[in-house]
Amino acid sequence: MIVGGNITEITQVILLGFSDFPRIAAVLFVTFLLIYITSLTGNLSLLVLIRMDSHLHTPMYFFLSNLSFIDLCYVSSTVPMMLSNFFQQQQTITFVGCMVQNFIFSTTGLSESCLMTAMAYDRYAAICNPLLYSSIMSPTLCVRMVLGCYMAGLTASLAQLYVLLQLHFCGPNVIRHFFCDMPQLLTLSCTDTFFVQVLTAILTMIFGIANALVIMTSYGYIVMSIMKITSATGRSKAFNTCTSHLTAVSLFYTSSIFVYLSSSSGGSSSFDRFASVFYTMVIPMLNPLIYSLRNKEIKDAFQRLQKKMVHC
Repeated sequence: MIVGGNITEITQVILLGFSDFPRIAAVLFVTFLLIYITSLTGNLSLLVLIRMDSHLHTPMYFFLSNLSFIDLCYVSSTVPMMLSNFFQQQQTITFVGCMVQNFIFSTTGLSESCLMTAMAYDRYAAICNPLLYSSIMSPTLCVRMVLGCYMAGLTASLAQLYVLLQLHFCGPNVIRHFFCDMPQLLTLSCTDTFFVQVLTAILTMIFGIANALVIMTSYGYIVMSIMKITSATGRSKAFNTCTSHLTAVSLFYTSSIFVYLSSSSGGSSSFDRFASVFYTMVIPMLNPLIYSLRNKEIKDAFQRLQKKMVHC
């Protein structure tokens, strides 16, 4: 700890993680490691496949490749440290490391929220304006939308980081979690956290509620457009193009909202920690599966890649 004036600042943070489950520690480690490896493999494979197959160089797959990239960063910001802590006598992280982890996790999470909205707009343009789709979703617009998602997440996280660094953290230096999440970080502060909580509430409204409203509005128009299609086959095909994204959005928002509402006070029960595993690890693992399993274009691209590898 560092003493400055009359305030003792903490230099290290103890992450308790799942240390209160010593009997199943080996099972948890193997389970989380398998989830992490599956997540890395799935997202990297999707990223490479989209990059290598020219048939997938469309707006939808451009957004999907960026989703895979974000998920790789998102899951890697917390899981490696958590896995290494299973072998540590004292599960510590430096205070600076804790802030960096929170910053990366926040940036990727907020960027993904915006990207989900961009993907919803892409589906809206494809179904509601099919004849103008190519001109609406031009490569330039797609790049700008993705850059906007990254910049929005980065700007909001920098704002959070700035106000966090204005606080004094004098302990206790123990977090009952497996990573440095915002609600748990605020419990370490010995100064008033009101302004940070206000900023967090504002960002939640912008990135959570506003994005969710845009997504719901987009799907409202999509449903109305689909209902106008006379052919049952046409309706089915149109619904199928949206199912994957709608599933991913539902999982992302419902799990995030549930966990943050339950842990908003800064406490972290065993249930909260296991619930956090779902949106920090399981969702990045599921996203490639959700977008690939029933996707004929992805399957065809994979078969083309296999044939290329055989001929090589």
